[in-house]
Amino acid sequence: MSHKRIPKRRAAMAAGGVVALGAAAILLPNANASQDGGSSDDAAAAPRTLKAADASDLAARLAGLLGDSFAGSYYDSGARQLVVNVVPGDNNQVVVQAEKAGAKVREVDNSMGELRGGAQTLKAEAGIPGTAWAIDPRTNKILVTADSTVTGDRWDRLESTVDGLGSGMATVRKSAGTFKTFASGGDAIFGGGARCSLGFNVTAGDGSPAFLTAGHCGVAADQWSDAQGGQPIATVDQAVFPGEGDFALVRYDDPATEAPSEVDLGDQTLPISGAAEAAVGQEVFRMGSTTGLADGQVLGLDATVNYPEGMVTGLIQTDVCAEPGDSGGSLFTRDGLAIGLTSGGSGDCTVGGETFFQPVTTALAAVGATLGGEDGGAGAGDAGGAGAGAGEEGDAGGAGDAGDGGAGAGDKGDTGDAGDAGDGAPVGAGDGSGLTG
Repeated sequence: MSHKRIPKRRAAMAAGGVVALGAAAILLPNANASQDGGSSDDAAAAPRTLKAADASDLAARLAGLLGDSFAGSYYDSGARQLVVNVVPGDNNQVVVQAEKAGAKVREVDNSMGELRGGAQTLKAEAGIPGTAWAIDPRTNKILVTADSTVTGDRWDRLESTVDGLGSGMATVRKSAGTFKTFASGGDAIFGGGARCSLGFNVTAGDGSPAFLTAGHCGVAADQWSDAQGGQPIATVDQAVFPGEGDFALVRYDDPATEAPSEVDLGDQTLPISGAAEAAVGQEVFRMGSTTGLADGQVLGLDATVNYPEGMVTGLIQTDVCAEPGDSGGSLFTRDGLAIGLTSGGSGDCTVGGETFFQPVTTALAAVGATLGGEDGGAGAGDAGGAGAGAGEEGDAGGAGDAGDGGAGAGDKGDTGDAGDAGDGAPVGAGDGSGLTG
């Protein structure tokens, strides 16, 4: 039986949106090279140099090994080392164990249990629209962010709740923008008046072709087209937003559709080999139809955001810029691992801001899909396994809440995001991301 191959443009949009980037040469000369620092006995206790995915794996193992003494971890991208926070108490052996495993150890005051407890207090007492929080392992505190709408009594309530957590538990910062889902009108994929970007092509549990995108897009419309006013090409199967995530599984209507696992960078594509958990401090890249290619770092895991539509938990917090039209787009690593789906945030690609992403591993597990047709479903599994470690730090994350911002979803006409190919400025071309020439 002959298989119909969907047009290149459509396949590419399903992996983050197409944007003309000119000479977007991928510079990955050492992407897959081993970065493990030597194996001499003299260096056995010295911190190892690791790729971010390997650091996440080590973090996951140390979280289990150290138990209550583990207080989160993060990836030092400059030194290429995993930094592990420990609360040693009376057991100094935990430091020795972590060092022997190859991590750089830092003793801290706040345990993971205390930080998670603080995040739960914020969720119960300060679930205010326009706020977000995540555990920051680099400061060993909960980082609380309030957007420009949090003023007056709401600001006083937030400040009082943070003060009640105790000294040294949390810090509050103001954001100039407003937390919202990145929705916009335009010419990308369309449904019910909404415009969104597709994230990654996947294989549904029954073997049929599908893709992941933002949940606030999935609740905005049941059917999606690759042209405004065009015939639908895919139908929403599952969608979550707000609540425990922001993701949707959308099935292609033609079961013979070939949906390659790749991200289109303009004049070439980056193959996606699997999914992985994010690690705080990790370098990541985002592709969106409005702003093209942008890069930055992971700031926090298990973050909570209070969008206008409600609270959303379990997100990745980054400093990667995004704008209306980028929702649902792909977040990935230099060496081709899927990390997240664009959810929302504040700011833009001129002034910057905070952005939040749905972890791909969580979405794959929830919908029962696999990435790129690989066995074992969320291929993420493995790469991500590691991630868990980071995740742990992530836990650190703010279990937060999201409740407010996403107008996107609510306003059907607004909620979508992803722009169309060629629709955005070639941000990646000169942003120093390392992925472009």
